[in-house]
Amino acid sequence: MTKPKTNPREKSADAYQAKLVAPFAVLGIRIEEDWLTDIEYLPLETPPLEPQTLLAKEVCNQLQAYLTDSGFVFDLSLHIGGTIHQRRVWSAIQDIPSGTTRSYADIATQLHSAPRAVGQACGANRLPIVIPCHRVIAKNGGLGGFMNASDGIPLTIKRWLLHHERD
Repeated sequence: MTKPKTNPREKSADAYQAKLVAPFAVLGIRIEEDWLTDIEYLPLETPPLEPQTLLAKEVCNQLQAYLTDSGFVFDLSLHIGGTIHQRRVWSAIQDIPSGTTRSYADIATQLHSAPRAVGQACGANRLPIVIPCHRVIAKNGGLGGFMNASDGIPLTIKRWLLHHERD
């Protein structure tokens, strides 16, 4: 279930309801009311935080299930923001099966958009892994960007996620 988010809110560093250690980063989990609002990639040296709510515990359980089985399908209440275009892109991304990829250009063609606009929507995704923007790659088969970056740690995370899903 997805609830569009209409009001931006300030994020504070201590507003995580859980911090889950993954092989590539610590996942900072934010919950608002009964909705998952954000998953953020934090440095590996970030101390973990046990889930503070039942929903945070369920999010952690489902993320752990994905880390164990890349074919796991998430079933969470998502509180997303974004423009209408971004939500259309994110919906298309959620339809990409685990272990496969689509190009920014393919999604742009499907949505009558432009590849750059698809890339910008991917960069604005606040629910990575659950909305698997890592499955979107360049038309030439290269990784493209990830987390609004074209190199460094973000692409290391993207490589890890894609490799995990292909094994």
